[in-house]
Amino acid sequence: MGRPNGVSAMVAKVLPAVVSINTRRIEQDQFNTRVPRSGMGSGLIVDHRGYILTNNHVVEGAEVIKVTLPDERTFPATLIGGDPFTDLAVLKIEGEKLPVVALGDSGSLAVGEGVVAIGSPLWIEGGPTVTVGVVSGLGRSMEEPGLPMLHDLIQTDAAINPGNSGGPLMNLAGQVVGINTAVIPSAHGIGFAISVNSAKPVLHALIASGRVLRPSLGLTAVSVTPQLAFVNELSVQRGVLVIRVESGGPAEGAGIKRGDVIMAAAAVPIRGLHHFHEALLGRKAGETVDITLLRDERMITARPVLQESK
Repeated sequence: MGRPNGVSAMVAKVLPAVVSINTRRIEQDQFNTRVPRSGMGSGLIVDHRGYILTNNHVVEGAEVIKVTLPDERTFPATLIGGDPFTDLAVLKIEGEKLPVVALGDSGSLAVGEGVVAIGSPLWIEGGPTVTVGVVSGLGRSMEEPGLPMLHDLIQTDAAINPGNSGGPLMNLAGQVVGINTAVIPSAHGIGFAISVNSAKPVLHALIASGRVLRPSLGLTAVSVTPQLAFVNELSVQRGVLVIRVESGGPAEGAGIKRGDVIMAAAAVPIRGLHHFHEALLGRKAGETVDITLLRDERMITARPVLQESK
């Protein structure tokens, strides 16, 4: 991919608002002794009032959070709120003349489009690092053990390393299109970013109230894939497979069972877990929602009453 002359100028404009985040948390070792642990990540200043968007796993459980700007100013940071479901969190610092980045539209991205990842990888001194690549894929999902189940991800070949988490993925116009979040250790040259369009409502909710309210059906499910359909002898290759139903929850009360495949919610066709969560996101606890299920090769309808997520 060519390097447009404007990339350097764009990076110079954006870089001041990309911060390094250092954390300290207390963990217990195998002898039940409290041991201090340090961590590092990246973030982006999204508001002149000092709000910083980053990954939840960067700051989760931290007792002390310190933010350093590229101009070497350092601030103590307060955790406004975190959302483990999307692996996003918002911090706040108190400072004057804080630079900010512009949030773009990830919905306008195209595969093959040039992007720039900015962050603080591998504890390297000297401020943020910049890597250039392309959008390798859109709408990806990642279900890695020990990590949040993330959806609507941007896949890129721009180098993303430990410490990049929480930093921005930029388009060549200098707008944030994603928040760098993870790499697959067994893969080479593959990184992921949470799409900024998915992050915006979470950002606004965390700034407003410190949390994201989501309705719940009281069940655990996974996306149906062709591989999962083959292993479980399902007659459909898309949908959401229910693998656990909480005792006393809305799903159990409505007759939803383990092994059911959710095919539609509120009349919206469901191809995977991301679509399912999106269909419920705008609804509130106490509402009744029609759920279309495939059970024993028959389509049935359940009408659970949503409850607030725990």
